[in-house]
Amino acid sequence: MALEWVVLGYAAGAEAIMLLLLTLPGLDGLRRGMISVVRSALKPMMSVVPFCLFLLMDIYWKYETRPTCDDEHACTPSEHLRHQKSIMKSQRNALLIAAALLLYWILFSVTQLVVRLEQMQQRVDKLRKRDD
Repeated sequence: MALEWVVLGYAAGAEAIMLLLLTLPGLDGLRRGMISVVRSALKPMMSVVPFCLFLLMDIYWKYETRPTCDDEHACTPSEHLRHQKSIMKSQRNALLIAAALLLYWILFSVTQLVVRLEQMQQRVDKLRKRDD
């Protein structure tokens, strides 16, 4: 299962880099190319959403089927430590899922705003030329 988390981490990293390149000021030449790249990458990256839901169900299943140590002496210290590590990994993975979904949503919204801004800028330029 570690490969899925690596893939999700890379996807979240790619989303963050694309978002950063779209929003940095002063990169107008690069932004035009990035808009086309991001717009073409958004549909395939939509697969992050069901993938995150699958991984979230995996975390829930692991939570429901974990061994419980109801009594004080029911678990050995190593079992208790393994249980605590499992909880920490699940919390980390849930944060990764939330970050990937949030970054995808922000990237989608920012891309739409940048495209609309480009269109409005073109309209303003066209109106200025027509007035001159």
